[in-house]
Parts: sequence; structure tokens; C-alpha cells
Amino acid sequence: MIQRLARLHLVNYEKHYGVTLTESGEKLALEVIRHHRLLELYLMEALGFEWDEVHEQADILEHVISEKLEERIAAALNHPEFDPHGDPIPALDGTMAVIDTTALSDMIAGERARVARIPDDSNSELLRYLAGLGLVPGAMVTIVEVAPFLGPLTIEVGDGQKIIGRNLAELILVQRI
Repeated sequence: MIQRLARLHLVNYEKHYGVTLTESGEKLALEVIRHHRLLELYLMEALGFEWDEVHEQADILEHVISEKLEERIAAALNHPEFDPHGDPIPALDGTMAVIDTTALSDMIAGERARVARIPDDSNSELLRYLAGLGLVPGAMVTIVEVAPFLGPLTIEVGDGQKIIGRNLAELILVQRI
């Protein structure tokens, strides 16, 4: 497959040295990412899918939508910058919004943050669990306590306190406030 992509001038391939995207390959990859993330948001906003369902559906559709449909979806959504999981949506020129984030696990007691991104959007069970805790992009979080020796974090989110493991907190990207 790599050799086929190289023949199409989408990747540079040198045996034993690895693979890099060409300029054309990068442009195509960003286009597919744009399709995927716009579709995820559209499926939620217009069709009522839950955030834990949209990744699988977008995977199916991302390669088959036309540029005309992509633009109509973007316009219907008012040209969004982020998908439901907080991932940036590439603009038509290939640029993406950049926000300064840190893992929730790197926060200390007393700090406040806004949940910005959940990178593992293909794990629907994880997404359902996080939604049940109120840990979705846009949610405000206060670190109440950080247990020593890689112990759990006690956080305040929504109307109550929750305790989450350090490994889960490492997956949640936040913006410090």
C-alpha cells in the first residue's frame, strides 16, 4: 500500500527510512480530516446522533462526500472550528485553530480549567462514561485534590465532585483558566 501511495505521489518512501507525506498527500489528508470532523458535528447537530456514535458514522462517509456537500455542511454549521470532541477542523486552506492545552492529570489542586478536547473519539464506551461525568468539551472543572503517588484526582464538575483515575485524566485535554 505504501508503494502504491508513493506511485500516486502522496508519500515519500525510502526503504528502511520510513514514510512522509508529500505536499499533495498532506493536502489530501487534511481534506479527509475536514470531511470527518464536519460530518461528526453535522451528525450531532442536525441528525441528533450522540457524541459517542458519530466517529464510526463519519469514518464511513468521509471519503465519499463531495466538495459541494462539504461546503454546504460547513455553511449550515456556520463554519465551525472544532468538532464535538474538541478536535480542530481544518479550514479550506489547510490551517487549523491551535489552542494551548494540558492534560487534566497535570493540573494541581485549586486550579480551574475548561475541557477542550477528548482525543480518543473512537472509544464510544469511554465517551459515554465521560459524558456521564459531565466531562465534555466546554465543561468547567476545578481540581479539588490530587492524590500522591499517581493516585486519583478529585474534581468538581457540573454540580458535584467526581473522582477519576490518573490514567483517565491523562486523556482529557483542558485549557487552564
